[in-house]
Amino acid sequence: MAVFLTDEWFEQVEKMGNGAGELNLPPALANMIVNLKVSDTEQDIEANFANGLLHRGLNDAATTTLLLDRSILQSIITDFDTNEIMGAFMGGKIRVEGDMSQLMAVQTARPSAEQKELYTRIKSMTTMA
Repeated sequence: MAVFLTDEWFEQVEKMGNGAGELNLPPALANMIVNLKVSDTEQDIEANFANGLLHRGLNDAATTTLLLDRSILQSIITDFDTNEIMGAFMGGKIRVEGDMSQLMAVQTARPSAEQKELYTRIKSMTTMA
């Protein structure tokens, strides 16, 4: 078990991602590179979503940055409820800087069976302290 967004968590996610093999991502997810600036009570966290996974730090190739808080990101990762994500966006809990077209394309993308399996494994080793 690892606490969400800690160095240990990112390391375990990277190992699991490397061991998962081909995720068969739909093109919208496979090509998506988005930076995340996550506000947290203790310290802000910088991460990026690329190749279907969260990675530590910002990605220079990203043209889009999402600004959101830790609880919203936890909800996205654990539930991936597109209605909840859109509600958070419409309610101003997720702000977007840069190219929004990537996010529009991902609205219709559905995770592959391989990605769902990997996310289930990541969720099972994650604690939300």
